[in-house]
Amino acid sequence: MRKERDEGSEDQTGRTRPAYPISSVDNALRLLAMFGEHERVRLSDAKDYLGVAHSTAHRLLAMLAFHGFVSQEPDSRGYVAGPALVEIGLAAIANMDVRGSARPLLEELTATFGETAHLVTLEGSMVRYLDAVESPRALRVASRTGTTFAAHCTASGKALLAQLSDQRLAALFPAGELPPAQTPESINGLADLRDELALVRSRGYAVNRGESEDGVASVAVAVPASHRAPRTAVSVSVPLSRLSDELIHAIAARIQQAVKRLGT
Repeated sequence: MRKERDEGSEDQTGRTRPAYPISSVDNALRLLAMFGEHERVRLSDAKDYLGVAHSTAHRLLAMLAFHGFVSQEPDSRGYVAGPALVEIGLAAIANMDVRGSARPLLEELTATFGETAHLVTLEGSMVRYLDAVESPRALRVASRTGTTFAAHCTASGKALLAQLSDQRLAALFPAGELPPAQTPESINGLADLRDELALVRSRGYAVNRGESEDGVASVAVAVPASHRAPRTAVSVSVPLSRLSDELIHAIAARIQQAVKRLGT
């Protein structure tokens, strides 16, 4: 009886190739790996890197875009990491350094202000709440850990969107329209969102006054961007009835000082 081969040859890194490789899968995975090294990949880059025909590279990118692994920017026509790829990455780092490093900061913020503190990340045009330390007060904002919200309706989302270039922002809203408003206070137009993000950049923090949920307010600051970690922001959520201008400035100043430690 013929003994089937269960191992293949080694590649240049010393890894053993599968005995029966599937070239299309190999090309798709190699293409995805490019997005770990490059913020933007053009069709010509993909073609040259894979050593395939222009049409083949186009079909591969189109399929990855269909499944949400990449998104095409409308202006440059280049491709960037899409929400599905980001979500897979987040699942892999769920218990890694970003949450562990941020936990003492969240505890510190809650102890200082008596309000709920969150660690949040950007997923496409949404934000996901990664961790929280809940306020001990009877009237408080509950933990949102694990939930997602439209980014433009939250302080943390606006802080994160403000880090993006105009091209990346346009790629998130290709039709020029925002997701449905969450409350009557939500921003409901892209032009208004751009104005809001300009304000966030100028003052260094974002504020939400009843835009994601009635009666809920928050102040957020984005963690300085790093190639080693996903984009994250830290927010303090407060019942709208307790939010004052003095509290906004105090929370923003405290988070701005603290997040510098997370970005290093």
